[in-house]
Amino acid sequence: MMSLSRLMSRAPAPVFPAIGPGRQADVERLLSRSGLRAAATPRDAAILLVAGDIPGTAAAPLARVHDQIPRPRVTVSWGHDEPDAIAARIAEAWREVCAGGEGEGDRLPDEPPNKWKGVGPNGQGGKGMMGGVPYGRPMAMTGPDIRDGLQLDRYTARFGPFAPMLPPGLVLEVTLQGDVICDVTVETQPFAQPADADAPDLCAARMLRLLGLAGPADRATAGKKPRGVWMRGAVPGGLGSVDGAGDARDRLSRWLSGTPVTASVPDIPALLKGAEWSEAMLILASLPPSAILRACQTPEAA
Repeated sequence: MMSLSRLMSRAPAPVFPAIGPGRQADVERLLSRSGLRAAATPRDAAILLVAGDIPGTAAAPLARVHDQIPRPRVTVSWGHDEPDAIAARIAEAWREVCAGGEGEGDRLPDEPPNKWKGVGPNGQGGKGMMGGVPYGRPMAMTGPDIRDGLQLDRYTARFGPFAPMLPPGLVLEVTLQGDVICDVTVETQPFAQPADADAPDLCAARMLRLLGLAGPADRATAGKKPRGVWMRGAVPGGLGSVDGAGDARDRLSRWLSGTPVTASVPDIPALLKGAEWSEAMLILASLPPSAILRACQTPEAA
């Protein structure tokens, strides 16, 4: 068992970041270091990194993220520590996990978000053939496909504010037919981030990670030019075209060459509607965080 613990501790520490206002660039640069690995989901993590001051409105989602991390788990809060110091704290937390430490308990009660037991004619939470939340999950209802009008199941769910494929703080309510987005509503705008979050290396790295190119993404974040001109071709042409800023492929090319991109996006839902889920996430990643924030702000906030 001791040998297994030692082997585990040599692997990169799997970290899921919950990023607050003003900390996106810091976290992305930190997690590109050797010895650390940005977990794709909370289930893939052992350490929850809470960077900055998380607004009270996001406290409940943060608790849900925490409880999704398998035990043993450790939370590391990043206030004003230098990156080297926080990296050392994460390494110590990882050693604690690998040594079989008890870790942290749940923050929320162990009960379903939708109470369904005993509801409905068969106690399954449904209302019969259609409707309700059978077994705790909202039932998909049919509606016309936005492409050809055929009646297909539509499923509506919320994503954010700590979903790694979305800007920190952004909450979207998305209605899907299969993997096609047929409706989008911005529920909560993303957290404001420093100008460094728009840096070409970080913007390129976000797209590369979504494409499954973690190695080139780390090289870009470290200020090294990623190898392989073919990476530009991994993004479909014509995706997410924005006046004055080209499409997603154009923006990736400019970022890989170190050129900043300024984009003015009038309507995020209109840009995503009709795209497949993977395409929509690439479109968002292809936009500077400041452009997404401006597009999501209400006239009063702007």
